[in-house]
Amino acid sequence: MAHLSEMQATVAVKADISKRHLPDKQDHEASLDSMLGGLEQELQDLGIATVPKGHCASCRKPIAGKMIHALGQSWHPEHFVCTHCKEEIGSSPFFERNGLAYCPKDYHQLFSPRCAYCAAPILDKVLTAMNQTWHPEHFFCSHCGEVFGEEGFHEKDKKPYCRKDFLAMFSPKCGGCNRPVLENYLSAMDNVWHPECFVCRDCFSSFSTGSFFELDGRPFCELHYHHRRGTLCYGCGQPITGRCISAMGHRFHPEHFVCAFCLTQLSKGIFREQNDKTYCQSCFNKLFSL
Repeated sequence: MAHLSEMQATVAVKADISKRHLPDKQDHEASLDSMLGGLEQELQDLGIATVPKGHCASCRKPIAGKMIHALGQSWHPEHFVCTHCKEEIGSSPFFERNGLAYCPKDYHQLFSPRCAYCAAPILDKVLTAMNQTWHPEHFFCSHCGEVFGEEGFHEKDKKPYCRKDFLAMFSPKCGGCNRPVLENYLSAMDNVWHPECFVCRDCFSSFSTGSFFELDGRPFCELHYHHRRGTLCYGCGQPITGRCISAMGHRFHPEHFVCAFCLTQLSKGIFREQNDKTYCQSCFNKLFSL
């Protein structure tokens, strides 16, 4: 026992010297191995048997004290370290990859998927969309910034958009109301239209026959098309599609260019005017001659 006391004193002296000199890690490990070896030998000299618990997977030397069981092997606690940063893991949580141990920080930096928005490692829930990975809170509409709900998203030029903004920004616009055309539509005049918006721009009647007249890029019914063009008969108010007579700043069907009194057609174009009305020469003389 006296010899054991001397041995403990020797170990204490060596430990005290190591604290004073602050050797580097390699010298410390070599000194520690020497001390453990000497302690084991002196215990055997005293008749105290030491039974190794196994061999360290790192240094291949016997483990006589505390040990770590990990990755199907045994380790000295100080030898079970992160493969990347070499910091001691000990009994702390770790990640395994290809049979190697990594501390959580290095594992996520090296192997975890990265968010396509912030480029940081994704540690918890991961969202996969557009062939990329995202933090769920970072996958949002490129225009309004709102996180997508049950409606999902639409993609344009490799950017995600909510339905509302996608339709407002990229859907074809109605030629009548300029709102997005989502479902049923008509194609006319190099444009698309809501069916209820494709109407005469003056009377707002729909084109039940399927025919319409275009003027300045807008659709009109026949009556208002001719009204805009000044080709309505001044006599009957209907469109003129064939021969016409121009008189007194108006246009007439030939058959409607008549004497206002006797209603005889002024076929030769000879007439007299009074109070914005046309008269044949005979009626004019009867009615207005002095």
